Amino acid sequence: MAEADTKPPDLRERVRIIIHEADTPAGKFFDVALILAILASVGVVMFITVPGIDKGWVKTLNNIEWGFTILFTFEYALRLWSVDSPAKYARSFFGVIDLLAILPTYIGAFYPGAEYLLVVRALRVLRIFRILKLIEYVRGARTIMRALRASFAKIMVFLLAILILATIIGAVMYLVEGQPGTKFESIPKSIYWAIVTLTTVGYGDLTPATPLGQFLAAMVMIMGYSIIAVPTGIVTVEMTRVDGPDAPNTRACPNCGVEGHRTDAKHCHACGETLHAGDV
Repeated sequence: MAEADTKPPDLRERVRIIIHEADTPAGKFFDVALILAILASVGVVMFITVPGIDKGWVKTLNNIEWGFTILFTFEYALRLWSVDSPAKYARSFFGVIDLLAILPTYIGAFYPGAEYLLVVRALRVLRIFRILKLIEYVRGARTIMRALRASFAKIMVFLLAILILATIIGAVMYLVEGQPGTKFESIPKSIYWAIVTLTTVGYGDLTPATPLGQFLAAMVMIMGYSIIAVPTGIVTVEMTRVDGPDAPNTRACPNCGVEGHRTDAKHCHACGETLHAGDV
């Protein structure tokens, strides 16, 4: 029985520990090498867009980028193969990011230009928080995500109210400024002006000319300063509620690969799989 308990992990489990965990020397080396490769690939994509670069260099850089893409595709396949539930990992945050990091190159083969979206690979550098044991940052990220999910309904109601308000303001501005030859030539364009003004962006491409229109614009600007704080307050309240005495770490579920479990957790908070005792 003792020999069974000390049986070394099989190849699949060893691969999982290396690429999904950051607590072993091999896992830390893998993550560091992966981050360096990610940064190099993003640099290659940016360098390709530099004007005046020699066509021979462009071809060479494109070949290098294809090499990175093949490497990341193989790594993504290993991540799916090493966990017990590949579908759950594929739907997780890092699983989606890992997929988005390789898709643009393949899409670019059919639709030129799509490969420039590969800069999304920079999001994969977030794994550095695991390597450096910055648990507070991992905890902070989880708190923000929970707060955003909890406040989603309230924010959607708020955005709907803002859209209705912008429609009304745009219609009123069209009534005031919508004379022949003016820039407020339609209600949709006036709604665009209302949204730009409410959000305090102020491009300046549309400006009211009449005193009444300018007065309305001033009221909308003042209203925008008060409205812009509402979603911030909603998210802040939810962050206060979800930021309890939770102490997540870098433990990864062997089933779905999701991270951020408490030190004393026995089961995965995403799929319910039993966590390995040695994953702390």
